[in-house]
Amino acid sequence: MDFDNTQPIWLQLHDEFARNIAVGIWPPGSRIPGVRDLASQMGVNPNTVQRSLAELERTGLCRSERTSGRFVTDDPRLIEKAQLTLATDAARDFIVKAKGLHMSSEQATHLITTQWKDTITHE
Repeated sequence: MDFDNTQPIWLQLHDEFARNIAVGIWPPGSRIPGVRDLASQMGVNPNTVQRSLAELERTGLCRSERTSGRFVTDDPRLIEKAQLTLATDAARDFIVKAKGLHMSSEQATHLITTQWKDTITHE
């Protein structure tokens, strides 16, 4: 994973882990890899991963079982909320960039519609 220097790493990891849940890489009810394994995979300090996972717990996307580890929520509403949050964040990022390019709302909407159709036909 390439990290962005403008955001804390733990927050970027949180978003990546939430995305893993939202798209089903980590399915509902599944066990989340351990802190040390994730830290090794991501090339970060285990404390950074721990902070990210603690935030996932705070938002309800996972739960901790004392001797068994962490597990993805079984609540589809929480997973849908994570999907919507991630999509909303991406949309806001796009809007900021489009406005920075002095695009109108109509131009940006046309671009999204065109790209959406192109992506569907190339899948």
